Amino acid sequence: MAEIKIEKKKPIWPWVIALLLIGAVVYYIFLRDDQAQSESAVEIENTSGTGSTAQ
Repeated sequence: MAEIKIEKKKPIWPWVIALLLIGAVVYYIFLRDDQAQSESAVEIENTSGTGSTAQ
């Protein structure tokens, strides 16, 4: 009889973890950019607000 080679399935968990990590990094980058823009907008509003009350 001929031998039948049986290959074990490769685990999918490393790919799932890698995709989750990549997704988390991308999400963090976009979240960080949004916060930086909103903080700079608040600083601009605060500086213009203090200038108008000082007059």
